[in-house]
Amino acid sequence: MDTKKLLYCVLCYFFLSLLSGQQVVQGHLAPHHHHDHSHRHRHLIKSGGSSKLFVFGDSYADTGNTNKSSSTVWKDPYGITFPGKPAGRFSDGRVLTDYVAKSMGIRSPIPYRWRKFGIPLLIYGMNFAYGGMGVFPTYASIPGPNITTQIDFFQNLITDNVFNISDLQSSVTLVTLAGNDYFAYILKNGGAQGLESLIPKVVTQLTVDLERIHGLGAKKIAVTALQPLGCLPWSTTTSSFQQCNGTYNSLVKYHNLLLEQAVAKLNKETNDSAFVIIDLYASFMSVIQNKGEEQGSIKFENPLKPCCFGISSNYSCGSVDESGAKKYALCEDRQSAFFFDFVHPTQEGWLAVYAALQPTLKQLF
Repeated sequence: MDTKKLLYCVLCYFFLSLLSGQQVVQGHLAPHHHHDHSHRHRHLIKSGGSSKLFVFGDSYADTGNTNKSSSTVWKDPYGITFPGKPAGRFSDGRVLTDYVAKSMGIRSPIPYRWRKFGIPLLIYGMNFAYGGMGVFPTYASIPGPNITTQIDFFQNLITDNVFNISDLQSSVTLVTLAGNDYFAYILKNGGAQGLESLIPKVVTQLTVDLERIHGLGAKKIAVTALQPLGCLPWSTTTSSFQQCNGTYNSLVKYHNLLLEQAVAKLNKETNDSAFVIIDLYASFMSVIQNKGEEQGSIKFENPLKPCCFGISSNYSCGSVDESGAKKYALCEDRQSAFFFDFVHPTQEGWLAVYAALQPTLKQLF
């Protein structure tokens, strides 16, 4: 390799490190600093591992794909804990993808949007997840590829030999579905009435997507069960963040039951137990009910209350007015908050969920 090509690769690698907001320390995520409780993070890391991680889904997994013009997550205070500035994660810091990668002993895979700059980082896989997406078209105001299209992107990279069959066979695939199909329905219809009829359609399409990923050669596919939508601040605001919405949670349980049945059927048909459910419902509820204490986390004072929220219903976390003045309030101690905004956990929240998910994640490796 000549000097110019070598310099180009080094610059690409450096550029990607800045964009993805990550640091490398011997192939692992760098230890956390400052108020980050690194001793609790380090013992969860699985040593070694050369597998790739491929990620599809939405904001619970997105690490930088979402368009900057259509989302406030590229503005303060997102990313304030990690990497210290907005980097496209829907949190103050790390999200589910980062912790799954950590448990594999690898760096978080490169976001699809940076693929042309990140050739050296392809060894960790790729993240195709976009915030706001679902299995069907969701919000007109948030352009992006649904999961079917994300898989199209993946298939094109396989066709172009960016990834090969051995990459797939030794990899782990993470698919997150955090409810955008349902949120979009509720916003469009002004409530959840009739939502129950949409649930089997969503699970059926998700099953088709999972089958397709397996058909491409993936051997271990983790799919999230729906988290308790009725406990998100988006739902609990009407009770001043004091109690979960039982109606929404009963709909979530129906979704998760159908998903459980679909995954059991897929595992029977493929005969290799390729599919594993990451139970976000149980893990979220465990953390919320125990205020995080069971996971060895800092106590979440009120787990249902977000750390960051708009000062009125017209604004959301990260909003500013025409003059650039902040139109949101931010809590003093992010580590005592389970939710960062109205839908997404804080980094500390995700860490507590991740600790609760340890037995499930071990099935993937």
